[in-house]
Amino acid sequence: MSKRDPRVDAYIAKSADFAQPILKHFRKLVHQAAPEIEEAIKWSMPAFVQKGIVCGMAAFKNHCVIHFWKGDLIFDGDSKKREQAMGDFGRLTSLDQLPSDRTMIGYIKRAVQLNEEGVKKAPRQRTARSEIVVPDDLGAALRKNKRAATAFENFSYSHRKEYVDWITGAKRDETRSRRLATAIEWLSEGKSQNWKYEAAHR
Repeated sequence: MSKRDPRVDAYIAKSADFAQPILKHFRKLVHQAAPEIEEAIKWSMPAFVQKGIVCGMAAFKNHCVIHFWKGDLIFDGDSKKREQAMGDFGRLTSLDQLPSDRTMIGYIKRAVQLNEEGVKKAPRQRTARSEIVVPDDLGAALRKNKRAATAFENFSYSHRKEYVDWITGAKRDETRSRRLATAIEWLSEGKSQNWKYEAAHR
């Protein structure tokens, strides 16, 4: 027997009028496709769980979405609709935007099967970091101050990038020269570019 969560009823009831038929229909299809599935609230949105999250749905002011947790393993990864919103079918505003019931039930059954078989979600590919290009004026200043140079070299990628972006982001030569002098002073003291902010949040 499927397990329904009254919080999902409350969520649907509070949703916009256009969203309620979509959410109710998808909920019905989920239980039809997977009789043992359970309902829950994840990240403040209704979710359907069977040996892990299977799928979920959410309503917003002007659209709603349906999301399959392992959608990358079910749908075409190049789907343009998946790029339009966090869901797998784009920004939904009416029932006729959904696939046929038969197709949707197939998706749900496939998602449940993936969980039952213990198939893991595809790992998110990390975007390669761009190489930090140290501007000539900063490089020259660092060569003249060993302590500052050592601190800069030992800093994390993000801290080094913050200094480079801060200096190269100056629109006027005077501003750039002032930032460069300040950067060398702070680096010689082992401080990051955002040290004031970090100190205030300790």
